[in-house]
Amino acid sequence: MSTPKIHFHAADTPEAQGALTDLLKHADNHPPETADIAVALGGDGTMLETLHETYNLGLPVYGMNCGSVGFLMNPFRPENFLDRLKEAHEVDIYPLKMIATDKNGNEHEALAFNEVSLLRQTRQAAKLRISVDGIERIPELVCDGILVATPAGSTAYNLSAHGPIIPLSANVLALTPISAFRPRRWRGALLPSHLKIKIEILNDVKRPVSATADSTEIRDVVSVEIRQSDSAGCTLLFDPDHNLEERILKEQFIS
Repeated sequence: MSTPKIHFHAADTPEAQGALTDLLKHADNHPPETADIAVALGGDGTMLETLHETYNLGLPVYGMNCGSVGFLMNPFRPENFLDRLKEAHEVDIYPLKMIATDKNGNEHEALAFNEVSLLRQTRQAAKLRISVDGIERIPELVCDGILVATPAGSTAYNLSAHGPIIPLSANVLALTPISAFRPRRWRGALLPSHLKIKIEILNDVKRPVSATADSTEIRDVVSVEIRQSDSAGCTLLFDPDHNLEERILKEQFIS
């Protein structure tokens, strides 16, 4: 197999920049438009940046952890770097598509590989109406916010909000409230990934809400529609001994 053309995307930190210097001894850095593979150097935030940068190009992404958590990353080991790329296992993930309508009637579209989250903008709790495939499920949820997480993102913000961890092979999404006040006992739902979720903001003038898809934030929204993107998924690459499915499974047994 010939050496692939690699596009490196490194975080602006001393650790990631040092890692980039090391890896450039093994391979050249190509523009994403002419590359065969993308390599992300940093933490999970850098991985998300790389996915957004390369998604429309269809590049598989191999991450190397030069940050803190790095759940979506492989360990940083520069030795045998090119061999590791060739032996990496593929995992396909599918982003969410968010369509957020703001108070002026403007629609904003964005993709989320981890989650779409809605959060109150002021000291007052948000009031939200939740519908799934056109059927109203909660007429009024009083909360700090709510999020919809993909399986790949279920161990991130979703887990911190006490949402469920979802195996990658499960075709479901997590709908998880953030500090729900009423209904107080509602802890969220698992939904088939093909369903469309609509969240409407009640009394948006007095209780404004923002919507964020990964790092794209829209302020003062009045409604948000979320569903799995109809476009193709993207491919993450992992070392054989660093299987993502196994780590997500293991995460369910960590206290």
